[in-house]
Amino acid sequence: MRRINVALLAAAIAVAGAAGCSQQNQEARENGVPVGMANPASEYCVKRGGKVMIEKDRDGNERGICHLPDGKRIDEWELFRRDAPKKPS
Repeated sequence: MRRINVALLAAAIAVAGAAGCSQQNQEARENGVPVGMANPASEYCVKRGGKVMIEKDRDGNERGICHLPDGKRIDEWELFRRDAPKKPS
């Protein structure tokens, strides 16, 4: 009986902890607080001296366009994949 009570208590603590974490993440998203890591393609664009501008296509899809100092414009992920060093496989 004692073993069951300990298991139930441990499960209740785990569920309460998970619910608390989920609630904090939801509040952060609602308040505009960034959650997680930054977009590596955007960071790469800025590192190259560019500025990222979000543009919408005719269907309403958004994508980041990197405006480079030389006046060129390129999709941020295209730039990242083209130039970023490849990790050895």
